[in-house]
Amino acid sequence: MTNSIRREMQVPQAREQVWLAITDSETLAEWMFPNDFEPRVGHHFTFRVPANPKLNFEGLTVRCEVLECDPPRDSTGGHLAFSWSAGAPVENTHVSFQLERDGQGTRILFEHSGFDLSHPFGEHAFKGAEYGWAKMLKTLSEVVAKPS
Repeated sequence: MTNSIRREMQVPQAREQVWLAITDSETLAEWMFPNDFEPRVGHHFTFRVPANPKLNFEGLTVRCEVLECDPPRDSTGGHLAFSWSAGAPVENTHVSFQLERDGQGTRILFEHSGFDLSHPFGEHAFKGAEYGWAKMLKTLSEVVAKPS
């Protein structure tokens, strides 16, 4: 089993619009979680995942650091990467978004890598992350599609 979650999706919106959705703290909170993100390499930030009593989940804080932040320019750029640590077994994992021009729209290449599948709860955490990212990325495409 791989220790990476990879998704590729196309949206009809321009890279700049997608970039805003993944780097603006308020917009990011619309499709992910409340946060104190800033698009600046070296910035430490958190996502606050809310509790879900129906699933007996108390919520958690994900600690992150911006590792790469290259906004889209004329023909290049559009890459964001950050660390993602939510406690064992999801400690020091890596999330990245690569935005590529696709006609008038954007191809989004997403990856969350570095899961420790040897940890007793590693596979459970990995499957939970797969489920969560599928849901969040679907919401990302809806948020990007909203008129500004």
